[in-house]
Amino acid sequence: MQQIIYFFQKFKYFLFFLLLEFVALFFIFNNLSFHKSKFINSANSLTGGLYYQYSKITEYLNLKEENKLLAEENTKLKNLLSKRSVNPGIKDSTVLDTTRYYQKYTFSTAKIINNNYAKDFNFITINRGENQGIQKEMAVVNSRGIIGITEHTSKDYTRVQSILNKNSKINARLKNTNYFGTLGWNGKNYNTVQLSDIPRQAPIKIGDTIETGGKSTIFPEGILIGIISKINEGNSADNKVDITLFNDMSSLGYVKIIKNLYRQEIKQLEENNE
Repeated sequence: MQQIIYFFQKFKYFLFFLLLEFVALFFIFNNLSFHKSKFINSANSLTGGLYYQYSKITEYLNLKEENKLLAEENTKLKNLLSKRSVNPGIKDSTVLDTTRYYQKYTFSTAKIINNNYAKDFNFITINRGENQGIQKEMAVVNSRGIIGITEHTSKDYTRVQSILNKNSKINARLKNTNYFGTLGWNGKNYNTVQLSDIPRQAPIKIGDTIETGGKSTIFPEGILIGIISKINEGNSADNKVDITLFNDMSSLGYVKIIKNLYRQEIKQLEENNE
């Protein structure tokens, strides 16, 4: 104990100087947006490198699950291709590949190198950044459903706001209907999110599928989210329900980042006051 007291007495001025430096930096990064942005980008780059090294060690252990996801996704793609098959008697030459003339989204692949899911405000780090064309506010998904939205980028890493974040608000709908609501999270169960603001007349029931509504410039329409597991009792105005996610948010590997090629054009149009 005496050694500790002696240490503080000997270095009290130096320690006081460090405290003042910390306070000064705190006010700079919290009050000046430019400095805050630079600090976050630098922190992303540093922590991203550390997370990447750690993820290389654990990657091998998750190969079985990743192979399962790939098999599931391949099956879905084959089903989609079979639905687009040409009717008998119609020549292949009559089929028009519209993706060659009108493409709204591009897709890129990334790996999750850090994943938080036990806090109130959870974030995910992926090993792709500005050098790979990743920007702020791009959708992050996998074959089982939505995961989050890109928030901050550095040169080679990106921080993603998880759907398990109390600030997360995503447009979602009851599958195969036009009834929409807002998807959020109450911070309790990492396998369950909440859908609110659903119209009272919406024919919701336990087991119904919830998917993205396509009413934003971030997520495409029809990406899976989960199923209704609980309908809150009463006749509240927002008609809030619990959604059990298709994704296990505690066990995530590779993801896809989706870019809306018309996002800026749509935003500029909506923000035009003239």
